[in-house]
Amino acid sequence: MEIQDIHGRSFCTLRVSLTNACNFGCAYCVNGEDQGGVNRTEEPSPLPYHQLAKIVIRLHEVLHLSDVRLTGGEPTLYHELIPFLVALTSNGISNIKMTTNGFLLKQQSQNLFSAGVRHINVSLDAVEPEVFTAITKRQLLPQVLEGIEAALLAGMNVKLNAVVMRGVNEHQILPLLEYAMRNNIELRYLELMRMGHFYSKNFERYFFSMNEMNDAIKTTYTVNALERKPSATSQRWQLENGYTYGIIANESRPFCSDCNRLRLDSFGNIYGCLSDERRESILDCLRDETTLIERLQRALLHKQPVKFKGSPLKMIAIGG
Repeated sequence: MEIQDIHGRSFCTLRVSLTNACNFGCAYCVNGEDQGGVNRTEEPSPLPYHQLAKIVIRLHEVLHLSDVRLTGGEPTLYHELIPFLVALTSNGISNIKMTTNGFLLKQQSQNLFSAGVRHINVSLDAVEPEVFTAITKRQLLPQVLEGIEAALLAGMNVKLNAVVMRGVNEHQILPLLEYAMRNNIELRYLELMRMGHFYSKNFERYFFSMNEMNDAIKTTYTVNALERKPSATSQRWQLENGYTYGIIANESRPFCSDCNRLRLDSFGNIYGCLSDERRESILDCLRDETTLIERLQRALLHKQPVKFKGSPLKMIAIGG
């Protein structure tokens, strides 16, 4: 049975939130809840790796996923990360990606590469220590930069993600671009999303648009737009020197119309859309294909037809 909605959308990629814990306190995620240690949502502990792997493997069997991305919270804090990866790769899931804050990459990059991770997205919202600390609540920029270098040396394809917030780090747009160019790393700027604490207040105060980001870059570089690939989250531009960067403009230029992403949290629930907090538990129907497909179809119907409308869901619980 084909799982598809009236807009022709289906689930091709899976994003797995391995844990609801994070060792950073980024302003766009936890907002004043940071205690200076590990942050987490008030929920039970995540599933053990063998149960979570069983869910991902079953979803792959049903959906024929093109790739699986590991998120969090912070996925490198998941203490069964390597056994989880081995379980996936030994069952034919090979295109595994990860989004991380980068703090533990220096220690973990080689093991992650050996276990099957080939693509790493590192959240880096500033290259000036004071700004980095203001956003993350951690004085850990050198460790993150060392982690990026370690991932490159391990042979991973590295991308950088930078959330741009008005009055906080918009002056980092060019320094981030220059750092990425020097290291031959693709950079993607992200518009702030109406999620978590920004769902109900302060969104307009901190929102910095795609056009404003490009205007900042155009003060120094000539910029040419590139064609967006189907189902891609980012719009891409090319500088005169050939370097390309992207902007994930969830608010200014939504990509809901051909979104193909499914999300799985660390407790066995699936979400069809970040803009809808409804979840479907699939722990009880992994071997009942008819019921599993029904719940996947229901999750698919949660997707917005045109534009992201926002959600009280917290990034720390479901990832990006």
